[in-house]
Amino acid sequence: MRPLITTAELAALLDRPAAERPTLLDVRFRLGGPPGIDSYREGHLPGAVFTDIDTELAGEPGERGRHPLPEPGDLQRVLRAAGVRAGHPVVVYDDANGSVAARAWWLLRWAGHTEVAVLDGGFAAWAAEGRPVTAEAPEPAPGDFEVRPGGMPVLDADQAAELARTGVLFDARAPERYRGDTEPIDPRAGHIPGAVNAPFAGHTGEDGRWRNPDELAERFAGLGAGGDTPVGAYCGSGVTASSVVLALEVAGRARPAALYVGSWSEWSGDPARPAATGEEPG
Repeated sequence: MRPLITTAELAALLDRPAAERPTLLDVRFRLGGPPGIDSYREGHLPGAVFTDIDTELAGEPGERGRHPLPEPGDLQRVLRAAGVRAGHPVVVYDDANGSVAARAWWLLRWAGHTEVAVLDGGFAAWAAEGRPVTAEAPEPAPGDFEVRPGGMPVLDADQAAELARTGVLFDARAPERYRGDTEPIDPRAGHIPGAVNAPFAGHTGEDGRWRNPDELAERFAGLGAGGDTPVGAYCGSGVTASSVVLALEVAGRARPAALYVGSWSEWSGDPARPAATGEEPG
């Protein structure tokens, strides 16, 4: 299954008999609120189940960062409750820039589910086209998906530091946070030494849809990630960096980029880890 699905493609799938429709996960989330569940209750795609990035698709925040990997058993219970089935397509969406949906896509892939796609343009594109929206919460039949970690590569802090020296480690945060001009959330400002800034906002256009494969390939090649160069990504808490992994796959990269899940929220909490500031030399 391709990592992105258009609104027209999804609409066609939802016109199929119930048993053939993909499982829909609404993962709307805004750092600082209001809660995504409020938006979901106001209106969502028919059949979509809300899943919370903070409490259901991540572990408890702490030394491992603000959105660490959940325990496999906990994740399996959440996904089965949402109706996720083995071998059955899943489509995820948010209402922002696609990065939260990308984290859900990445997490399902990490858990061993291969048929997952992000709705291109998300809820905003769907609603703007006048497609059906409902406030009715579905009651999905329990799923049977078994979480088997390891479907996508991950980095710990030491591996991220090494990759920044030997390959390309992308920092998906906004330039001002990368440079260390400001840090509104995490313990220290700056970035992992050697990391290259690739702001997640650059993956989508003004209409909120993802850039085409050629544009993304050109973007990443210009940032040093051409050919078989080992690539990884991090951000504040491993959410927006997932959009780097997704964008690289859309761009045609054969080997998935590795995700440093703990990201800056873990790194900056360890005083023994160095923090670079300013622009990296080109």
